[in-house]
Amino acid sequence: MTAPDSLDLRQQAIAALEAGHFKAAVSRLMGIGTTTLTEWHHRYRASGEVAAKPSYQRGHSHKITDWQAFRAFAATHGDKTQAEMAQLWPEAMSEDTMGRALKRIGFTRKKRAISTPKETLKTAKPMTVN
Repeated sequence: MTAPDSLDLRQQAIAALEAGHFKAAVSRLMGIGTTTLTEWHHRYRASGEVAAKPSYQRGHSHKITDWQAFRAFAATHGDKTQAEMAQLWPEAMSEDTMGRALKRIGFTRKKRAISTPKETLKTAKPMTVN
């Protein structure tokens, strides 16, 4: 979603409409869609305001707002699966959201107690025969 248009542009467009210019001409001249211009004009006539609506939110509402508390939660429950951690979180959260949040704080999930044979082969030094 793009940012709201400037207040100056909105005021100029509404002034042109109020002066008697056609919507199609104003929208072409100012690079505004006719539907947008119509919505602004209806809003201006209803409330006298043309400014963008307050509290313009970008993106979804976030499940985690206190990242320090989430880091502590991840450190405490790091041995559990993402699904289990999502169930333990105080608010309703999906497993995918939990995974993205863990990735955001840099919490790694891959832990190996022993090396795998493939890793052993890669790190092993070749033997030389004398």
